[in-house]
Amino acid sequence: MLPAVDDARHALLTGLFDHAAMFPPASLPLGEALAEDDRARASEHAWLLGRFVVPKGVTVDDREVAIVGDGVEQQDDVVFVEGRTKIRCGGAHVPSVEEVAAFVRSCREHGRLFKATAGLHHAYPTPAGEHGFLDLLAAVVFGDEEQALRAEPGAFELDEHSFRWNGREAGADACATARATLFHSIGTCSFFEPVAELELLGIL
Repeated sequence: MLPAVDDARHALLTGLFDHAAMFPPASLPLGEALAEDDRARASEHAWLLGRFVVPKGVTVDDREVAIVGDGVEQQDDVVFVEGRTKIRCGGAHVPSVEEVAAFVRSCREHGRLFKATAGLHHAYPTPAGEHGFLDLLAAVVFGDEEQALRAEPGAFELDEHSFRWNGREAGADACATARATLFHSIGTCSFFEPVAELELLGIL
């Protein structure tokens, strides 16, 4: 489903964060994870929230879920396979900028919709070597993957009019197309941490 296309911010960010509160490092038990997801869904920024992520074998009936097991994630008819259409950006191994860039390019060249997960709590790269989710979005929308993935805090502007970086500008339609055809979502155990960063940046 295409995000709303009359507002570039909504086109780029709607449903971006799949809530994986049951997974590390949060690792909440089901009841607590559902309560945290309820809190996210009741917040003013609930429109950024995607699916609730569960391990294979766990059943949840009152919300849309993403089911993860054996290196595969299923969201209704859409399947993401680790290493092919799903990339881990953190955890036990943090891929280099070159590795992430090559993955994005491969998906673009082969017309594959991909998902990212792990280590994307921050809008921009951190001194500890974590990748930034705004950098990844820019790599998807604008290309120039290595340069986008190295962009430092303050490099991007995003409002209702457009997503802007390095003299380039993408309107709502371009942002919506990038999300619908190339970059599906981010799995994160924390919804409120990336949202707080977007608030601090004045994007929300």
